[in-house]
Formats: sequence, structure tokens, C-alpha cells
Amino acid sequence: MPAKNRGGQVAEFRLADFLPYRLAVVTEAVSRVFAEKIEEAFKLTRPEWRVLAVIVEHGTLSPTLVGQRASMDKVKVSRAVQSLVVKGILRRTQDPSDGRGLLLSVTRKGRTTYGGLVPLSIGTEAMVFKDLNRADRAALGRILAKITSQLETMGRTVLDDGD
Repeated sequence: MPAKNRGGQVAEFRLADFLPYRLAVVTEAVSRVFAEKIEEAFKLTRPEWRVLAVIVEHGTLSPTLVGQRASMDKVKVSRAVQSLVVKGILRRTQDPSDGRGLLLSVTRKGRTTYGGLVPLSIGTEAMVFKDLNRADRAALGRILAKITSQLETMGRTVLDDGD
């Protein structure tokens, strides 16, 4: 049933003005800019660099925890992990507390790769958000934190630590 305004008439809806749509479009565009730079410089896909970043930040993790912290589904995590292991960036070992479980950790090559990703990421972030001053960035951070909190209240999975 269409939403109605106070006068009982059907409210006008424009996708381009719908905030969830606008957030998705901006998120995809920003993600694409980062992905292009990282793929060009390091030959890593978006899922690969997200998995790498999560493991470097949080230490040795199971694939399930990587998926939760990176807000990625199992299939994407699995494919990214497989590729990163083949590239020598991640190491996969048996979980000593769970014989069937796996643990993922970063190799020396992975740490070196990540060390190069950081300045590239920071520089790209600065370029993308150059028209936002410090107050704008702070306001955006507060708004995103409020949205994250509301989604968590609603029981929705959101990136670990509100990232």
C-alpha cells in the first residue's frame, strides 16, 4: 500500500531522493574508487583487501569471524581467503581447539602488502573526501554511528565496531 501524506494523497516517491538508495550509490562509488587503486597497485580484489585488513587489524581469526567483522558472506570470504593463501598473503591452519575449524593469519608478505595498502588507502580517502572539512567529517561520523546504532537496535548485522 502506498504511503500517504497528511492530506490523504499518495506521497511522492523519488528513488534519487531516497536516503538508503543514496547511501548505497555513494558507498558503491567510493568502494569502486578504492578497489581500482588497490587492484592496480597490489592486484587485490575488494573482498581480498577487506579480508586482509580485518585479519591484520584483529589478528588470527576463523573465516566465520572474518565474515562477521568484514560484513561479507561466507562465499566471498572463502574465495578471497583461497586467493590470498595462493598469493602467499594469508596462512590457513587448523584450529587447535576445534579439529574441524580453520584459523587465518597474515604472512610476512601479507604484512608487507598491507603496509603498502595503508598509505594508498589514506591518500585515496583524502582525495575522495577533500571537499569535506573537519566539522563535516565529524558530523558524518556521528550520523553514521547513529544509523549503525539504530540498525543494531533493530537486530541487523552491522560492521564490527561500527566501521
